[in-house]
Amino acid sequence: MGLFNKKKNYIRINPNRDSVPTTKPAVPDDMWAKCPNCKRTLYKKEIGAEKVCPHCGYSFRISAWERLALTIDEKSFTDWDNQLEQNNPIDFPEYLTKIEETKEKTGLDEAVLTGKATINDQAVAIGVMDANFIMGSMGTVVGEKITRLFEKALNESLPVVLFTASGGARMQEGIFSLMQMAKISAAVKRHSNAGLLYITVLTDPTTGGVTASFAMEGDIILAEPQTLVGFAGRRVIEQTIRQQLPDDFQKAEFLLQHGFIDQIVPRMVLRDRLSQLLAFHQQKGWCEE
Repeated sequence: MGLFNKKKNYIRINPNRDSVPTTKPAVPDDMWAKCPNCKRTLYKKEIGAEKVCPHCGYSFRISAWERLALTIDEKSFTDWDNQLEQNNPIDFPEYLTKIEETKEKTGLDEAVLTGKATINDQAVAIGVMDANFIMGSMGTVVGEKITRLFEKALNESLPVVLFTASGGARMQEGIFSLMQMAKISAAVKRHSNAGLLYITVLTDPTTGGVTASFAMEGDIILAEPQTLVGFAGRRVIEQTIRQQLPDDFQKAEFLLQHGFIDQIVPRMVLRDRLSQLLAFHQQKGWCEE
């Protein structure tokens, strides 16, 4: 009986064996990222929601909305001055067309997002620059939004936290872009005269006229690891002084060593550090001589 119960070996014939697949296996886009600092290739899930390299600690560039999600209390943000009219003061060719395309691509009205929010239930006026919007360059609208940020913070007696990320002044607006440096600096001074706290957080990259003005005017200046911070480019400086610069020149670690910034804070603990500083500022006697 065992003979009849034995499983027989049938040859299965695939009726489609002669057909050729019409499509190739699909590989999802953006699965991998290369760290600009240590040059390692990373699986995107390795860098997490904070987008930090697990090998060297480099903080990848993130959008203004991603920055807010990591920093403030959920649903606490009130957007300020998001409908300012953009002009073309020097009639730069196709400038306004580029602005509209960038707005659609990024979902932002300009290279900085400003408003009011809370960090661990502490009210703060906050600004976040976004390098995805024409490299975070500072034009007249950016200058006006940041100026109004400090003016409204002054009226409401709020501290200001400003995340910088910029390639500098916006060349498409010429001298009008450079004038924003003095305009914002005057607003920062009025805010400071009232005894209110201003914290800047330098993120990669912070360069040009932004570095030469409000980025370095904070009462407390923080930076993320490996952030590029400077005014002129490395090559321009080397050609001017005819000297070879150190490899880590214009990195946050170099600036900390030479006293230009107060502390380097990893992105994972930045929210808690800001909360600590804000709480300390609210203690009685901070502004008393």
